Formats: sequence, C-alpha cells, structure tokens
Amino acid sequence: MTIVGSTYFRFGLLLAATVMVAMWPRSSTAYTPEQQQACSPDAMRLCSAFIPDVDMITACMIRNKAQLSPPCRVFFGPDPEERRDRRERRRARPEN
Repeated sequence: MTIVGSTYFRFGLLLAATVMVAMWPRSSTAYTPEQQQACSPDAMRLCSAFIPDVDMITACMIRNKAQLSPPCRVFFGPDPEERRDRRERRRARPEN
C-alpha cells in the first residue's frame, strides 16, 4: 500500500484543505475605504494600544462610541437602549 493511497493521508489532506478554506479572508469582514477614512483618526486616538488587532480595535471603538467623531459613529449602529427608545416611541405614536 502506498502512502498516497492510505486513509490517513487522505484524511490529512482533507483536514489541511478545510483549514486553508476556513482561514481565507472574507470580504464581509473587510472595511470600506469610507469607513477607514472616517474612523482611522478615532482608532488612533482612542484605541492605539490595540493596533494591529482589528477585532480588539472594533471592540474598543464600540466601548468608546460616545467619543467617536460623527462621521465614524455613523458606521456603528445605535445602542440597544437607543433602539429600544425608538421602538417605544413608534409604538406610542397614534395610528392614522
């Protein structure tokens, strides 16, 4: 029996291919040039300790959302409290 024909070799090949595919960068996690331009100064000012870890920078910026510049804050959704308040205001409006 040859090495290439062995079950373990095939399993190892399949495992290696799966790991490679899982590690490919996804376009959905990439930031647009507009987001980078709007948020880079805030990232440097508020979260420079976490550079180059994008996930940590994002978490830091979410924690410091109140301190973000208006152009950058646009890219971060409303706080859960803000969403709840908006939802309650919509419910409180009389129907026409």
